Amino acid sequence: MTKLSVNINKLATIRNSRGGNNPDVVKAAKDVQLFGADGVTVHPRPDERHIRYADVRAIKPIITTEFNIEGNCREAKFIDLVLEVKPHQVTLVPDAEGQITSDHGWNTIEHKEYLKEMIRIFKQAGIRTSIFVDPVVEMVEGAVETGTDRIELYTEGYARHFPEDKEKAVGPYVQAANRAKELGLGINAGHDLDLHNLGYFSKQIPFLDEVSIGHALICDAIYLGLENTIQLYRRQLQP
Repeated sequence: MTKLSVNINKLATIRNSRGGNNPDVVKAAKDVQLFGADGVTVHPRPDERHIRYADVRAIKPIITTEFNIEGNCREAKFIDLVLEVKPHQVTLVPDAEGQITSDHGWNTIEHKEYLKEMIRIFKQAGIRTSIFVDPVVEMVEGAVETGTDRIELYTEGYARHFPEDKEKAVGPYVQAANRAKELGLGINAGHDLDLHNLGYFSKQIPFLDEVSIGHALICDAIYLGLENTIQLYRRQLQP
């Protein structure tokens, strides 16, 4: 079954808005695992407006499942953090400085040599690598040449068009995923997946390795409770 990694950035955003340590993101990382998540995801940014670099260091020792750190590898500070913490997986995202949220994948053809070098550094440290890509077959084919272990399909486009025509919305993702599977790449997915669109997506790509979900899941947890929400998301991933 596809694994669910819970992104806890939004909990850190709430904490930072007030100061102090409420909610405690280290406790949250422990709890999401106890509540059934298969992993914890964090995405530190240079301005530390949500997850802080110190949080990442504090979370690593309490991980009992898998730890995934997302971020922009053009930031030397990010590279140093990942090599220090040594998560199970690093997901490379082409964010611009100050970007509110991720909004596109890598051009794996244009940036192939750069990605090859970054991926080599992380893999030499024993860290599984994944790179954020749009659902374009050519970008998937470019990704395999970088040496990455996995790709993460950027699913904002799917989520936006799902209410209008779910078959049309998922089509490019199925094509990209099938090509990735043919090339031997692992497949993750994330961005704007929620309780309404996740089940359909996962059933169209049954060999999906992992989804990383934060914003929608934390929003649902406000009304439904965190433990219950994690279980509801896991049910959407059942075959």
